[in-house]
Amino acid sequence: MILLQTAAASFPSALRRSDRKPTFWHLLAPAFALLLTACALPAHASALRTTEVEGLLDAGVIASAEAPTPTGHPYRLRLHHLHTDESIDIVYRVGNTYLPEAMDKLNHFLRDHRTQDVGSYDPKEFDVLHNVMTKLGRSNGIIDIVCGYRTPWSNNFLRTRGGTASPASTGVAKNSQHTQSKAIDIRVEGVSTTKLRDAALSLAAGGVGYYPVSQFVHVDVGPVRKWSFFGRGDN
Repeated sequence: MILLQTAAASFPSALRRSDRKPTFWHLLAPAFALLLTACALPAHASALRTTEVEGLLDAGVIASAEAPTPTGHPYRLRLHHLHTDESIDIVYRVGNTYLPEAMDKLNHFLRDHRTQDVGSYDPKEFDVLHNVMTKLGRSNGIIDIVCGYRTPWSNNFLRTRGGTASPASTGVAKNSQHTQSKAIDIRVEGVSTTKLRDAALSLAAGGVGYYPVSQFVHVDVGPVRKWSFFGRGDN
């Protein structure tokens, strides 16, 4: 390539030194030089890609190719956590695409409030919450979170109430779906616990637990089943 570039540079000057009258080759020289220079462009472009472009990418001056922006219907959740007093209003899904950043925020929001450990929720659990509110005709309503993710330690603490109660009297399962980030206990202000339970049951999307004394409903995306607990089911 260097030889070609040298030839391109020297060819016109050699012709200029000639005392002969312009010929066909004199007229062709500029085009010939341009052609030889163009042959060197791919190498130059390759060098640019491997040096300057990579430098710009590393510096954040230009962005690399990103995944297409999801399109479709937005799915929104408005939640308030009764233990942390935190609230979140977030679009977690667009069309059939769950948004990773929203998933991270929801996982943190639903962390174990005793240990601060964060789980990794099954996104379908958020669909259950969204669909329950749609069934109730309250798509823009707020869901009160009684309990989200629980570590095994926290789950065992609730089962035994710190060692002062028998597991059978607490209504907390040993292998609760809460410990697998697949369950949430909820209330909706202005909606009776019975009506909330019925809305969840109509989805047939997983487990539904009815806790009328503590006034909350357990919804999960485990096997389809239902139960009622008429004792005190604190979370």
